[in-house]
Amino acid sequence: MSFRRGVVRQSKFRHVFAQAWKAEHCLDDVRVTRVTWEGPLCAPNPKFIAVIVEAGGGGSFLVLPLSKSGRVDQTTPSVCGHAAPVLDIQWCPHDDNVIASASEDCAVKVWQIPDEGLSSPMTEAAVTLEEHSKRVGILAWHPTALNILLSAGCDNLLCIWDVGTGELVYRLDDAHPDLIYGVSWNREGSAICTVCKDKALRVIDPRRGTVLKVREKAHEGSRPMRAVFLSDGKILTTGFSRMSERQMALWDTQDLSEPMAVQEMDTSNGVLLPFYDPDTNMVYLCGKGDCTIRYFEVTEEPPYVHFLSLHSSKEPQRGAGFLSKRGVDVNKCEIARFYKLHERKVEPISMTVPRKSDLFQGDLYPDTAGLEPSLLAEDWIAGRDAPPVLVSLSGGYTAPPSKQRDTLRNRPKHPSRGFTPSSQREADTPTAMPATATRDPEGERVATATVGPEADGDGGREKREEEQLCEVLAELKALRTLVLAQGQRIEHLESQLARIEDGDV
Repeated sequence: MSFRRGVVRQSKFRHVFAQAWKAEHCLDDVRVTRVTWEGPLCAPNPKFIAVIVEAGGGGSFLVLPLSKSGRVDQTTPSVCGHAAPVLDIQWCPHDDNVIASASEDCAVKVWQIPDEGLSSPMTEAAVTLEEHSKRVGILAWHPTALNILLSAGCDNLLCIWDVGTGELVYRLDDAHPDLIYGVSWNREGSAICTVCKDKALRVIDPRRGTVLKVREKAHEGSRPMRAVFLSDGKILTTGFSRMSERQMALWDTQDLSEPMAVQEMDTSNGVLLPFYDPDTNMVYLCGKGDCTIRYFEVTEEPPYVHFLSLHSSKEPQRGAGFLSKRGVDVNKCEIARFYKLHERKVEPISMTVPRKSDLFQGDLYPDTAGLEPSLLAEDWIAGRDAPPVLVSLSGGYTAPPSKQRDTLRNRPKHPSRGFTPSSQREADTPTAMPATATRDPEGERVATATVGPEADGDGGREKREEEQLCEVLAELKALRTLVLAQGQRIEHLESQLARIEDGDV
């Protein structure tokens, strides 16, 4: 079923104006990586922009302030801790200073970027996650649960990690018979959709490790596909037809037998990367090697997907980064912003809806997902789901200081994947610091303090012993919570097994 472009309808996004920024506001002399991996290669957030760049050895990526413009000096420090080229980078949705990277060296690393940016090359990651046996090319943070990160590698393996402990919590090694092309969480983080080299679209419950729905040959072409979950539970895929024409399709997860809509576009070879904005229900398609960015609006009424317009430029893109809604300029009615990668330049492109009024346009900016997570990692592991915590963009959005002490939390660690987060390293230093209060996994406040050199004598010793006792109690409570969560998981699996043996499933 094809959908028409010429139908006149009522929509505030019918006239979205795309405008590339002036040359003086671009980033120049950025040596964008030449890796052949079909990925965005760029990740912006309201504080920073990260770009995977060429490295003489190993793999590295730049992290620059979002306000940076002009020439980027070749001596600019980068994140360079991988032993092979970096393939994917993703900012944590719950801390604008935490970024994960995946590489051909089979490792996933999580980095904590200082508020002021990098002053020297960063080689030591806060967390290193090692389970894959082949290169890792896909990362996806859980949209609502703190510290949950998904990785997919060329070993056909899906791993789900608790970054706070460095622990592998779920491993899905038999769901895909071939190379995984793309993974996307649904809005609550209760399910994922994947596309694979076997041309199948799958909907998977990651905690149970079960495939809920499968659509064979979602696109019949042999070129890579991509998929993204929409906020209403539908799935949008991009791929190729049997005649190598690029396609986009919309699927209802309740019935994958036939797509709700299909659009055939052109015969270019570039894989179409879909970028979805849940606030406006718009989808932007950006192909590597293309000179255009197409954008569409998804509605509840047929033909469901409406072509809006496209942005064309003379130079093809090598990748593109999509800025989260918290970073756009609401005073200029900017509803989206891309960072287009050229061979040696990063060019911002703004999508705006022109309005005559200077007032905040509430219809363009519904409340959007904020930094506050809805769940802790152990809550999600125990089976809970929750929608994102929303914030208003009225008056613009100001990114708060990093909450690194709370993001990579000092919880019991997997013995084979232990690491020391920066918050603990800070607590181990002998310099004086004020007392702080953190939350243990049960939500209770536990007082902790770092004692300076001036605390000596019996009083200082008693104070240190009291602090150590508080730390031990906090760790015991965290361990108890973890044991209870694992117990619930085991009980749930045993009940499922019993039902299968009784023939109820």
